[in-house]
Amino acid sequence: MILAAAQTKPKRGNIASNLLDHYQLIELAAQNGAQLIVFPEMSITGYERENALDLAFAEDDYRIDHLKDLATDNTITIVAGAPILIENQLFIGEFIISPNDSVSIYTKQFLHEGEDQFFQSSFDNNPMLEIENQKISFAICADIDNPKHPENAKKNDADIYIASIFFSPNGIPNAYRDLQSYAEKHKMNVLMSNFSGESWGSASAGQSAFWNNKGELIGQMNDSDSGLLLVEKQNDNWTTRIITV
Repeated sequence: MILAAAQTKPKRGNIASNLLDHYQLIELAAQNGAQLIVFPEMSITGYERENALDLAFAEDDYRIDHLKDLATDNTITIVAGAPILIENQLFIGEFIISPNDSVSIYTKQFLHEGEDQFFQSSFDNNPMLEIENQKISFAICADIDNPKHPENAKKNDADIYIASIFFSPNGIPNAYRDLQSYAEKHKMNVLMSNFSGESWGSASAGQSAFWNNKGELIGQMNDSDSGLLLVEKQNDNWTTRIITV
């Protein structure tokens, strides 16, 4: 099994440009054997609050059509984030696009302070995947601040916990502490994807990372590069490598 965390520098509100970055990294991940690639929180638009409704995606938005084609053509699952409108309510969500042309949506369950002015939270959209007999669950940013979230993932027998985040340089030490703790406590492998460039007018910390189910940090990117953190499972061992673009 090979998984990829994408680390990107979004252009604020420039969906077309951000999607081009997604296409490039998806192709690169597929060329390196990845079966899944995950992007940061609201990766397609960049993190937004006040402008999120103007940038929002529909559940069946035509703008993800090429992502669906790439998933099918490259036999790769794509996890890409956006503000998503579901039944006229706005969520921080992510499209989980499978190679069989199916799309499911995960919505953020625990909102950060201030996000509730613009977004709803929901526990209703919580899909899981299975790749090579490994059950995979998902989280978005502030979800990882609430210990109940990884606890629920473990109750659902998750083997791999994948977090798409937008964490600042000040916040990233807490993210590392918590994700390491969840990996060790719940015996789950943890993969995290973060921006490496500014979003919402604020700095992001990069340092996308992977912990094995013993809580050991196996690999991490730096705070400034764009590219991929590739993680590969061979028997019970994981290895990582980094590709920058």
